[in-house]
Amino acid sequence: MLFSPSSLSNLSVSLSSSIRKFFVILTLTITSTYASTLTVAAAADLIQAQPELAAAFEKRSQVKVVFSPGASGELARQIENGAPFDVFLSANEKYVTDLAARGFVLPSSVVVYAQGRLGLWSRDGKVRSVNELNEAKVRIVALPNPRFAPYGLAAQQLLEAAGLWNPLQPKIVLGENVSQAMQFAETGNADAVITSWTLVARRGGVLLPAKHAPILQAAGIVARTGEPDLARRFIEFLRAAEGQAILTRHGLMPPPGAPSR
Repeated sequence: MLFSPSSLSNLSVSLSSSIRKFFVILTLTITSTYASTLTVAAAADLIQAQPELAAAFEKRSQVKVVFSPGASGELARQIENGAPFDVFLSANEKYVTDLAARGFVLPSSVVVYAQGRLGLWSRDGKVRSVNELNEAKVRIVALPNPRFAPYGLAAQQLLEAAGLWNPLQPKIVLGENVSQAMQFAETGNADAVITSWTLVARRGGVLLPAKHAPILQAAGIVARTGEPDLARRFIEFLRAAEGQAILTRHGLMPPPGAPSR
């Protein structure tokens, strides 16, 4: 069967119109699935837990959760500069309390939601203790930057307690956050990494002794949020049994004083 040029043109226009209508309906359907969106500035140690946290909260609240990961210190600076976040999940309580004291975070919302630990990881799995970092087989050691990343500061404190901080200086390369430090080891640009336990717990990492100041991970509602009630509900979810179970599965410890399960 042959079609004239005019009939082909009409068919093309009809199909294009139908396709446009289909995508409009699809977009409206996806948009209407969620009542609102919550933007969460989250410390990089939470990257592995983010999909599960988002899915669980979205299921119970019909609120879409969008995470913006980074070093806690860098995220705090972004909040100071007006970044459009609703919730701040820091790997260091001090960043949240400092922002609250200066009016960038609602003081009544500040709460510790978890405790962190350090982990040691090497791609070949042969580095099993911090003392081995000083051996010749380890040429480069990756750490998160202690200036911006709470896990980097904890790693420095741990190495200082072991008498290794100064001897290891020629070997140390710094990542902006725990994820970038981990990438150095994953790609072979470092022989070992000290990072968040959350990133290596399921990958054959070694849980390191807590010879450092407690890593108290705190949450707070960003003062300029347009969704304060939803932000509060999200933080309550993190502290409740479902949120805590997800965090524990991904290598975080319960906050001080939390009931044992």
